[in-house]
Amino acid sequence: MYHARIYVTLKKSILDPRGKASFGALKNIGFSGISDVRIGKVVDLNIEAADEQEARGIARNACEKLLVNEVMEDYEIELKAAAKQA
Repeated sequence: MYHARIYVTLKKSILDPRGKASFGALKNIGFSGISDVRIGKVVDLNIEAADEQEARGIARNACEKLLVNEVMEDYEIELKAAAKQA
């Protein structure tokens, strides 16, 4: 069993209106030193696979077929062996 955490973000070339609004709000309430805000999403998957390579392939396939709009979004997969339960 593997746990995949997938970070999905808008491509740098795509305007991020939620990030821009959050940036403005942070400045309005007194935060300084923040130069940009980009907002994305996190997807967690528990994957049954024989090995890490197979698990990564399943996660990548899920991203490419459903979870990510590759025209507008980038993604990064973080994969770990799931802790064994007693």
